[in-house]
Amino acid sequence: MADLPRFVVACLSTGRIALLAIMISVGIILQFLACSLYNNWWPMLTVLTYIILPMPLIFFAGSNSASIMPSDGNSWLNFAKFLTGASIVGSIAIPSILKHADVIGWGALAMEFSSFLSFAVAILCFLGTNNDDEYGRF
Repeated sequence: MADLPRFVVACLSTGRIALLAIMISVGIILQFLACSLYNNWWPMLTVLTYIILPMPLIFFAGSNSASIMPSDGNSWLNFAKFLTGASIVGSIAIPSILKHADVIGWGALAMEFSSFLSFAVAILCFLGTNNDDEYGRF
């Protein structure tokens, strides 16, 4: 992207942020639809895991997302990764357990998993965008 004019690069960077915002919005809408369409608000338990999900990385890894992937033996960072992984498993397990107990239907389960997928792709895109060299030049 070094050959492109500066305003085109800035527009593409803004487009990335807009795409991330749209993906998060789609995840939130799917979360609410899973509850409201089936008149059952038990799937909102998953929101707790979405709120808890970034907390270990904020507290233990700091604000630098480049420090999430180092290979050194930082025990606090490893503990943060463990807690984040446990929260991710909870995001998948809560709707599965609710479906297994026949508390929610298949449609709500599909919307819950679609919401999780939307959030996961948005987070992975954010990490990729944040590590991009051209993004932080301005």
